[in-house]
Amino acid sequence: MEKRKLSFWQIWNMSFGFLGIQMGFALQNANASRILQIFGADVHELSWFWIIAPLMGLIVQPIVGYYSDNTWGRFGRREPYFLVGAILASIGLVLMPQADMFIAFLPALWVGAGMLMIMDASFNIAMEPFRALVGDNLRTDQRTKGFSVQTALIGIGAVIGSWLPYVLANWFGISNVSEEGSVPMHLIWSFIIGAIVLVVSILITVFTTKEYSPEELQHFEDNLAKDGVIEIVDDKRKSSLLDIFEDFKKMPATMRQLSWVQFFSWFGLFGMWVFAVPAIAQHIYRLPVSDSSSEAYQNAGDWVGILFGVYNLVSAIFAFTLPYIAKKIGRKKTHATSLIIGGLGLISIYFMPDENWLILSMICIGVAWASILAMPYAILAGSINPKKMGVYMGIFNFFIVIPQIINALIGGLLVKYLYNDHAVLALVTSGVSFLIAAMLVAKVKDVDDKINE
Repeated sequence: MEKRKLSFWQIWNMSFGFLGIQMGFALQNANASRILQIFGADVHELSWFWIIAPLMGLIVQPIVGYYSDNTWGRFGRREPYFLVGAILASIGLVLMPQADMFIAFLPALWVGAGMLMIMDASFNIAMEPFRALVGDNLRTDQRTKGFSVQTALIGIGAVIGSWLPYVLANWFGISNVSEEGSVPMHLIWSFIIGAIVLVVSILITVFTTKEYSPEELQHFEDNLAKDGVIEIVDDKRKSSLLDIFEDFKKMPATMRQLSWVQFFSWFGLFGMWVFAVPAIAQHIYRLPVSDSSSEAYQNAGDWVGILFGVYNLVSAIFAFTLPYIAKKIGRKKTHATSLIIGGLGLISIYFMPDENWLILSMICIGVAWASILAMPYAILAGSINPKKMGVYMGIFNFFIVIPQIINALIGGLLVKYLYNDHAVLALVTSGVSFLIAAMLVAKVKDVDDKINE
């Protein structure tokens, strides 16, 4: 017996919840910095508030991965985590832009930062099992397609989330003016809509997707061991959460090699997410970043949301081509080339004459984003023992969150002391980081490289 070959729509439904997760994530990425600025955060402090996101990933994802590997009940293995994460994240989405309602108890900035923490922890609870589910349910020859469909849905959700504030303000006339330290209504409504879509999309995945039982997964593992793809270690010890540290030491060589690629990829992404709004407002719109409540600054922030939607739209489209490109030139060359294109796109922001030219930069970034969300996971999945799929996907997240934590600690200091308050240079640094990641792809061994996908 081997795993069923799933149809396109079965793969689509299996990952549909990612649309809602990424819609909420995109609302956070494009708007959290200016919301925190409205509540009183200084531009140099922004990266410190954003450190909450990778810290939550560092703590939450491996734990969720471990427990989802060892969970099986009437609601399945991974699906209970989807639903709990979605409900908690929706609460954070609704309350973050309305943190000033709690001002009688705590400063709005503290509450906003707390809601950001809740959102990030909850996104991680929901996100990690989705990666593992693709590894659980798909055959080796469908994994690139599975992660590419997941990337497409991520892109679609991110486009909706990124463009929603602009659409509500410019098409529906909802105010985008910040009054007396309060978040504009178009952002409040955007976050509420994002919360609703998140829960509904997760429910679609839960009700349409069947997971394999532990017995079936054990059978697949035995077959892989017979074929020499993985090695089964006869370990009679009772499983423990502390096994995560042992698994970390025994991670596959492919994961170690990919860790450096991930480090520089996500160091660059984090810098873009944190500093895009102040960098573009300052460098392109010629606005002082201290005036974050002005209508002109809000317009610049809304345009950054449009730009983020552009790179996510490109990502959603390009994701469908990734399996075919990877089949022709291999997953490693596909990923390296995409990272080079994205790195050049980030660097080009510095040289663009006006805000409309930034669309070209975002098209390049979208190519890299699609590959970052698909290729490393497709390469990694083939080297992991199926029984450890969840915990290793969680451990792999270390190499996503650690570079973000480092960037969060030093990003604001670099802008203030090295870049002389020119935030756009943080985006140039992100581009250089992408180029370094592209060079490091050459050191990665793809164990499935010869399998026709």
